Amino acid sequence: MKGSEQGSAVPAIGRREALGVAGVAACGLALAGCGAGGAEPDPAPGIKGQVIAKTADVPVGGGTVVDRWKIVVTQPTEGVYKAFSAVCPHRGCAVGAPRDNVMTCPCHGSEFAVDSGKSLKGPATGQLPAYQVKVEGDGIVVV
Repeated sequence: MKGSEQGSAVPAIGRREALGVAGVAACGLALAGCGAGGAEPDPAPGIKGQVIAKTADVPVGGGTVVDRWKIVVTQPTEGVYKAFSAVCPHRGCAVGAPRDNVMTCPCHGSEFAVDSGKSLKGPATGQLPAYQVKVEGDGIVVV
């Protein structure tokens, strides 16, 4: 008799059951990494009211990534500023600084619109979550 068949208190599980459990766990993690996005994220503690970027550092049709808070600040049209999570909803890589009205994830090539954070090209299907911002003087502030 095998050791697992000799009245042990822990029932034996077969290879198929173990692989099935591992597969379910892996699928759950994969789906969590490909979430729909779009919800407004909670800003990092202490960020509300602080200047996260200077208006002069955010070109029209482009933007800048603020590594400290993992936020990308954009200016889709003259005088209109937006801010989004810089974390790609596909696998969590940081998107690059926007150019020509597009933010691109360097890991797998997903592209996002600078005016809405909407996914323009996959593999990401969810958009980048938006932050509410306002301009105070020459600074861009999360509200």
